[in-house]
Amino acid sequence: MTQLPSPPRMRALYPAGPEVSSVAWGMWRFAGDDVAAAEARVQAALDAGVTLFDTADIYGPDNGEPFGAAEALLGRVLAGSPGLRDQMVIATKGGISMGVPYDSSAGYLGAAIDASLARMGVDHVALWQIHRPDILTHPAEIGEALLAAHQAGKIGAVGVSNFTPWQVEALAAHLPLPIVSCQPEFSPLAVAPLGDGVLDQAIARGMAVLAWSPLGGGRLGNPADERTRAVAAALDAKAKQAGVSRAAAAYSWIMAHPARPIPIVGTQSVPRIAEIPDAYTPTWTRAEWYEVLVAARGEPLP
Repeated sequence: MTQLPSPPRMRALYPAGPEVSSVAWGMWRFAGDDVAAAEARVQAALDAGVTLFDTADIYGPDNGEPFGAAEALLGRVLAGSPGLRDQMVIATKGGISMGVPYDSSAGYLGAAIDASLARMGVDHVALWQIHRPDILTHPAEIGEALLAAHQAGKIGAVGVSNFTPWQVEALAAHLPLPIVSCQPEFSPLAVAPLGDGVLDQAIARGMAVLAWSPLGGGRLGNPADERTRAVAAALDAKAKQAGVSRAAAAYSWIMAHPARPIPIVGTQSVPRIAEIPDAYTPTWTRAEWYEVLVAARGEPLP
């Protein structure tokens, strides 16, 4: 049977933007005080062919650490090994204010971008994304703040995270820059972007899709309900055929979509980071790919 096209290992992050790996490494759990161990994780990702690194200013409190801790740890790694910076394309996010919870006012966004750059010890990031939509800020105000940061050379491009398609359209109408990326939750367990317009809009606008929680928040690794076990079994059939792990099969399933989503791999284990290239091994037929989707839906397709 005909196999679906395999994704390229490298791609442009956005038109005229940097070339990046088609799998990213995420820093939600990037934590601790051991800078050497942190550097080893970054180096393992680079050794695995990953060049796109996804972080956010809010990464820290979920690990029992302060706001900005993950960015600050990356900053300490880069300060100790400056040569790593040239090998990395950094994407970060902001717009979540502790206790507010969301703030995309011009003053807050400008300060958040500056604070992120300072924590990481860099003067520029390739991609800066609004982490969650702030429904109390008019898109025109957001557009002015992001344009100013772009013109100052602080951010190479603008993206959004967890936005609906209409929220993207509202911002796009008031932003004199293209919105080059979206970051939805997308996995074999979280399939809403297949039908809510997120992936369709990404294709229509040429936006990169950065898929967060591609293993369903770890649930695929330890299935605890009938639906998750069914999805895991469908992935295991492909994993066994390809000689890879269930995780690699899940990443490849995500990348098989024509929007070419970029899975954000969140593991902090060096051996598991080294397995990231296995995601390029499986190939899918339409029937196999849809079998996973049917398991995720828990009912036949219409």
